[in-house]
Amino acid sequence: MSGHDQLALGLSEITRLMWKLLLPLVLLTLVLVAVLVLMVAGLRLWFQSIRAARRARDGRPTVAFFHPYCHAGGGGERVLWCAIRALQNRYPEVNVVVYTGDLEVSGAQILDGARRRFNVALPGPVEFVFLAHRVLVEPSLFPHFTLLGQSVGSVFLGWDALTQCVPDLYVDSMGYAFTLPLFRYLGGCSVASYVHYPTVSTDMLSVVSERNPRFNNADYISNNLFLSAAKLVYYCLFAVLYGAAGSCSHVVMVNSSWTLDHILALWRARDRTCVVYPPCPVEHFTDIPILDEEEEEEGVGGDGGGGQKRRYSVVSVAQFRPEKDHRLQIRAFKKLVDRRAALQGRETLRLVLIGGCRDQEDRDRVLMLRGLSQELGVGERVEFRLDVPFDELKRELAAATIGLHTMWNEHFGIGVVECMAAGTVVLAHKSGGPRRDIVVPFEGGATGFLAEDEDGYADAMDRILRLPAAERTEIRRRARQSAARFSDREFENCFLAAMEPLMNTLER
Repeated sequence: MSGHDQLALGLSEITRLMWKLLLPLVLLTLVLVAVLVLMVAGLRLWFQSIRAARRARDGRPTVAFFHPYCHAGGGGERVLWCAIRALQNRYPEVNVVVYTGDLEVSGAQILDGARRRFNVALPGPVEFVFLAHRVLVEPSLFPHFTLLGQSVGSVFLGWDALTQCVPDLYVDSMGYAFTLPLFRYLGGCSVASYVHYPTVSTDMLSVVSERNPRFNNADYISNNLFLSAAKLVYYCLFAVLYGAAGSCSHVVMVNSSWTLDHILALWRARDRTCVVYPPCPVEHFTDIPILDEEEEEEGVGGDGGGGQKRRYSVVSVAQFRPEKDHRLQIRAFKKLVDRRAALQGRETLRLVLIGGCRDQEDRDRVLMLRGLSQELGVGERVEFRLDVPFDELKRELAAATIGLHTMWNEHFGIGVVECMAAGTVVLAHKSGGPRRDIVVPFEGGATGFLAEDEDGYADAMDRILRLPAAERTEIRRRARQSAARFSDREFENCFLAAMEPLMNTLER
């Protein structure tokens, strides 16, 4: 037998062997797919029977909000309570459920916290479903591959929620997109989402590709070409999964033009996506009088003569999360103090950091920030106000000259709007929602200032304090008028309009 014939015979034998192996593999794959489909169908029928039993018992449909940190004091929580208030006012016959991981407090304490922090009182009752494994979505559990770990953890947490209560309509109000397919395809629920910030964005990809160190891009990664390339691939693959999960939402609400651009690029649900600006309590701040600073400064002056000391207060309203960049605020404030050292006998400067802590990691961050203030020599000038009641927040903003914001690519910036409505001169980061939606010209004039780095913030604060009193007052008045676009009423109208198609599908 020739060499050619031997080769042909060998190839023939290999082909027959592969076919013998391939056929069982194909059959096994088909069997596994069939089993998976039957399991999904069975689970879906089981969950539908649970929902039907609940409907028969309650006699009304259920709308559930997935918000594991509902007892926190951030803007996302204000969105949650204002959304529930709007639904209860429009649809009083609907049962409202909140999935929460706040095990250390009762439902009554959560509602009391919403009233104290946000001045939001609900017209109807709320049922709380407590989730025992919130740790599965906490970043501290995943020091590496945090996005993937939290997303997988959210699926398990969502399963816990679904098995405890199967709603008719599920709303992800905190950004856990990977729970959407779980509730839609297994739970058989209508699903909606309110997106505060995309879990991954093209800006995050650019930070990694440009090897730019930030809070979510460690120095040891940005300084290593191989690790940066690997992280970029990881982000790209994760973006594909995130887009697939988010596209399951029947209705998508986003909180700003910046978020809209990213969600449209990732979720590809243009016909189901709309901007719903978050509710800002502007009407609760507009009763703060905007006094004529020329009268206040008579005999004092912006940088002028003697007399009573002029008190300048710089106030920041933001949760103590790493991305809020309180370190930048303290360092920029230190530079401001140094630049105005010659005026120390005629003015006093203080920085007031107001915000909430979600967990021990945030509380540890506050301790670190206190240490930084002491290290820079401004410890006596920097004040920390944690989880303050709404009345105290108003008092601080009423006394403030500058409202400070430093988060890069902030999705919206409720704290910025609150400062504008209260009559402070806003200084925000030159990116994201503040740049595109909030600190924009109004009636032909400026409504605030923007900056990007320590020197830029110090320069801008110094410039604000040196402005003629009349000019500063005019900016404050324009900013307050502009902030009316973000009122509670505007949010409720837009939120209800977006939710109406889904609410109309509920059998009441």
